Amino acid sequence: MKSIYYEETGGTDVLQYGEQPDPEFEDDEVLVEVKAAGLNHLDVWTRRGLPTPPSFPHIPGSDAAGVVREVGDRVTRFEAGDRVAVYPSVFCGECEFCRRGDETRCDEFKIIGEHTRGVQSELTAVAEANLVPFPDGVDWETAAATPLVFQTAWRMLETRAEVSQSDHVLVQGASGGVGHAAVQIAAHAGATVYATASSEEKLEYAREIGADYAINYEEEDFVDAVHDRTDGRGVDVIIDHVGGENWTANMDAAVKGGRIVTCGATAGPTPETNISRIFWKQLDIMGSTMGNPGEIDEVLPLVWDGTFEPRIREVLPMSEIARGHELLEEREGFGKVVVVPDAEYDG
Repeated sequence: MKSIYYEETGGTDVLQYGEQPDPEFEDDEVLVEVKAAGLNHLDVWTRRGLPTPPSFPHIPGSDAAGVVREVGDRVTRFEAGDRVAVYPSVFCGECEFCRRGDETRCDEFKIIGEHTRGVQSELTAVAEANLVPFPDGVDWETAAATPLVFQTAWRMLETRAEVSQSDHVLVQGASGGVGHAAVQIAAHAGATVYATASSEEKLEYAREIGADYAINYEEEDFVDAVHDRTDGRGVDVIIDHVGGENWTANMDAAVKGGRIVTCGATAGPTPETNISRIFWKQLDIMGSTMGNPGEIDEVLPLVWDGTFEPRIREVLPMSEIARGHELLEEREGFGKVVVVPDAEYDG
């Protein structure tokens, strides 16, 4: 088969597209013919060696959609010809966290493509537990762009922040995968949504998918903008996958008793933290990682029926994977980048 892979970590120049051995699959696994694969910032971090992949050559990728080609002897939920998308959270099912339905805190939690072989290839072998079906009316690119970011944003808002109709919600980096999913989920909950992005084009997209207020952080301080629009009150919930210099400023933008939920740190993982702001304002700061099976079962039907729309900024052949990584690193466009096997690419 042909696959995206790299033999060492580094810049985009390490990315290759070429022949790799067809995957073997176990009794509980499904062999999937990949039609499309979604890119995430996780792919960039792993390529850079954060963390270093378990072995080389490494096939990256956490999101994909395709057709079942074969199934293992113990597989009962799928058969050849089924349309499936990858659910990329891997857990043991036996630790105390898994037993109570909190699989994202599993002692052995892994993410496909980061801690294991990924799915950006013509064929991939995936455990039955890591596949979800999707209906005929959903195209390959949408199905490939959905699982990781929508499960992550859903858990952040619905499970961790417990967002409600009365909340004012600030979504940092609304043009990214998690960001644009969070805008839609918060709007669907009836919250008042504030979205930040770096250009008017991105902000217009954010308005289209549910943002009530759009803030260009290149032109105005987002804390001042939030205070202006809330009469100095601040927001109840902040969704942040950015980190960096925004981190302490988030605490100024939050109302007393506000909730700040983080799932990533694309702008830097070790910012300064003003602890006095946390205890004086009695802020709740919560980490959130991926989503458990129940959460993905809740959010995916809302994508499949059109309630939520994964925006796709560009579809590329897998041989142009370096360009895909550049789009993420340079923050070009709005929404997700998707790659398809060269043999499937129609331009």
